[in-house]
Amino acid sequence: MNKMSIRKDDTVVVLSGKDKGKQGKVLQVMPQEGKVIVEKVNVVSRHTKPRRQGEEGGILKKEAPLYASKVQRVCPKCSKPTRPAHKVQADGKKVRVCKKCGAEI
Repeated sequence: MNKMSIRKDDTVVVLSGKDKGKQGKVLQVMPQEGKVIVEKVNVVSRHTKPRRQGEEGGILKKEAPLYASKVQRVCPKCSKPTRPAHKVQADGKKVRVCKKCGAEI
């Protein structure tokens, strides 16, 4: 299992590929594969067949997973892409901190 610094509901920016520069919210994290699904990024067309009576088939648009190394966390305070640093608080709790501005993420 890979340790990932990106979690669900984080805002990330895409670093490479066809969607380079796009920002979006992380919908799902897959630590076993090292991938994430980001809202409105890496949208693919899926051809589906109707399975049940009354269900519609056709071409559906959905987000496909992309490697977590291709995205970087965006700080909510300074809105810059950053790798999160880890800081241990006085009560022993470990928190993620922005390396650019020092704000708690």
